[in-house]
Amino acid sequence: MSSSQHPIALRLERALGLRETVSGPTKLLAIVMFLPLIDGIFPALILAGGIDSVAGILQVGLLVFGGSAVLAVILAEMDGTPREQAKIVLLVAAGLLPLAAVEAALAPTIASVLDLAIFERFAALVIAAIAAKTASARIGEYLPSPGVIIGLGFIASVDLSGAELVFTPDLGLILRATAAAGVGVAFALCVALGGPWLRRNLDIDSFRFGSAVALGVLPLALLGITFEQAPLAVLLVAAVLAFDPSEGVDDSIANSSSDEGIEERTASERGYRSEPEREPWL
Repeated sequence: MSSSQHPIALRLERALGLRETVSGPTKLLAIVMFLPLIDGIFPALILAGGIDSVAGILQVGLLVFGGSAVLAVILAEMDGTPREQAKIVLLVAAGLLPLAAVEAALAPTIASVLDLAIFERFAALVIAAIAAKTASARIGEYLPSPGVIIGLGFIASVDLSGAELVFTPDLGLILRATAAAGVGVAFALCVALGGPWLRRNLDIDSFRFGSAVALGVLPLALLGITFEQAPLAVLLVAAVLAFDPSEGVDDSIANSSSDEGIEERTASERGYRSEPEREPWL
């Protein structure tokens, strides 16, 4: 079983058989970061207006391209020094950023044949499904895949009356999409470079649940039910609650006590004590 215990990372690891390969964690990180582009989540968010503001760019970057799955893979699965892990993240970014720009360039053409009011509801539904899959592997087994939901949303919202399939890229949209993917890359870089400290002071499972809640709030923000920055606020609270420096301190104390016990046992086996025993009359 994956040591990260992250439902999405674990499902991908099992489905693709990455656990048995030496480069498995590296491939798993690449797949996790490319997944929003592959299964249609990112284009759906673009069409739903998810990156039309600075807050939206940050939220999509941190929760969709980054998030708990990326954090779990880097901290619990990947080996090597922080610099080596950072190089892997940059290698993934070399393919992630251009592909995000390409999908953003095609988005206006796709939007011309859709009823966006209907499609936005399906985009919100797919994010809610991902949030449920992140929180619980058991719940995720009963939910359809994001690609299926997005496909149904496309069918339900397609409107060919008066549609013109003309390639009209929006430079501003392309830049915002690239920036969102860049936020996810920056998050992964921070996790890779701060890995030794985060492993001692961050509860990965607590952050995963908090990230799932933030993802669950994102559809509400897309539909205008809650304020736009709500997912960011929830994610910030989740990060604070997942911060647990006492865990690292307890581990160091336990290791120190264990080392002292080993030294004492070794000394007694050699026939002497660490301190000379005083006679009763002294």
